[in-house]
Amino acid sequence: MIRSYAHQPSSIIPFSVIGQIARKIRIVQAGVLLLCAVPLWLAVDAIAPQIVQAYTARVDLAIDRLPDENYETILRRAETAARAAAQRSFDQDILVTDVSIIVSVQNFGAIAPVLALEVTRPEWRKRPDPQSWVTYFKTARSLLFLSPQPTTNPAPATTTRSRAINVNPR
Repeated sequence: MIRSYAHQPSSIIPFSVIGQIARKIRIVQAGVLLLCAVPLWLAVDAIAPQIVQAYTARVDLAIDRLPDENYETILRRAETAARAAAQRSFDQDILVTDVSIIVSVQNFGAIAPVLALEVTRPEWRKRPDPQSWVTYFKTARSLLFLSPQPTTNPAPATTTRSRAINVNPR
């Protein structure tokens, strides 16, 4: 009986032999590739390490309005809370480059954001004053149902009576 082999017109080597040689070549190529790639990868990481991934810390704070507290006092407390949160965020994690803080106030069930503080680490290091980096929300006072304090000029303690003098007698 005659065996027939499937082959390409220019190939005279049996296909099974080619498959065995190809497997050996692939194993050798993979070994050479690994032996060259791993030291190269280690050298690149040693010479030029990857850049650290920094991120923004986001903090949402909620404070309650105290009895007999006016809006200006609430803002001062919110600024103090935002300053403490920003400092804490930078102190806790060295990878934090930016801080974004939103302070909301609750007043008899009404909740509204009163300020937002957004600052980077270099800016905070130069000037750790929240009033420099804070954004106040204009509608917070009305959303919290706090009426604006009337700005009245205090009356003088003593009053003087003035007499009208008629300069043009008739």
